Amino acid sequence: MRWSRPSWFGAPEGWGVAALLIFTLVAIVGYAVFGLHPQRVPEALLGFWRISYNFFAQAHILLGAGVLFWVLVLRAGLRWVPAALAVCLLSFLAEHLGTGTGLPFGEYEYTHLLGAKIGGRVPWVIPLSWFLMALPAWLMARATLPDAGQWAPRIIFAAALLTMWDLALDPAMSYQMPFYWRWADTGPYYGMPWINLAGWMATGVILMGAMEALGVRKWGAGLSSSWALAYYGATLLMPVGMLVVEGLWLALAVTVLACALAWGIHRKFSPAAGGARTLPGPSPLAAGEGA
Repeated sequence: MRWSRPSWFGAPEGWGVAALLIFTLVAIVGYAVFGLHPQRVPEALLGFWRISYNFFAQAHILLGAGVLFWVLVLRAGLRWVPAALAVCLLSFLAEHLGTGTGLPFGEYEYTHLLGAKIGGRVPWVIPLSWFLMALPAWLMARATLPDAGQWAPRIIFAAALLTMWDLALDPAMSYQMPFYWRWADTGPYYGMPWINLAGWMATGVILMGAMEALGVRKWGAGLSSSWALAYYGATLLMPVGMLVVEGLWLALAVTVLACALAWGIHRKFSPAAGGARTLPGPSPLAAGEGA
C-alpha cells in the first residue's frame, strides 16, 4: 500500500511540526556532543553552555506551545481557550499538591532550570506542558474511539497516552543527573516511584474529562488526528533522544513497547483502521453534541 501524504504536510501544521523537529534534533545533538562532555565546549560557547539546560528545556516547551496555539487559532478560533485554561489550572493544582504532600505523584521537587515557580514550587512552564501533550493525546484517542457514546474509554485511553510520555520523560530528565526535578521517594524504574505513573493516569483522566466537558469534540473537530500524532511524536522525540544519548536502553525499550501497544489498540478499535465499533451508551459529557 502506497503512503499518502497527509493534507497538513505542506500547511502551517506541517511547518510547525518541522520547526519543532529541527529544534529538538539540534538540542539532542548538542546534548550528545557537549552536554555529556563539557570538556569539548569551545571557549567561545562557554557562556551559552552555562545557560543551555535552562534555555533548551524552556524553549522547547514555548516552541511547542507556539506551534500548538498557532494551529488551534487557525482551525478552531479561540474556542479552545477555556479548555486550555482548565487543563493548566488543574495540572498546576496536581503539581502544587504533589510537591507539597507527595500525592498524587510521590515526593519530589523541581530545580531552578525550568524557570520561575508559581507558588514557590511549580515552574510556570509545567502546567503549559501538560496541555501541550494532553490535547494531542485526546485527539489520538478520538481517532480510536470517535463516537460520542465512547466518552469513558476515550478518556481512559487518552490518559494512558499522556502517561506513556512519562515513561521516557522521567528517566531522561531526572535519572543520571537530576536536571529538572529530584525524587525524595525512590522506585525501581530509574529511581521513579510507581505511584508517579498512577498519579499521571489519575491526573490525565481528570484533564481529559475536563476537555470533554468543555466541548473538545466540537472545537477539536477541525484538528487532524494524524497531525496530532506527528506533534506528539516530535515532542516525545526530545526525551527519547536523551535516552539514546544516555544509553538508558530499558527505558527506551519500555517506551517503544508502550507505543506499539497503543498502536495495536488503535488498530483494533478504530473504525478507520477496520476495528470494532462498540457503543457503550449516551455520553453525559457530550449531551447535545453531534457525533
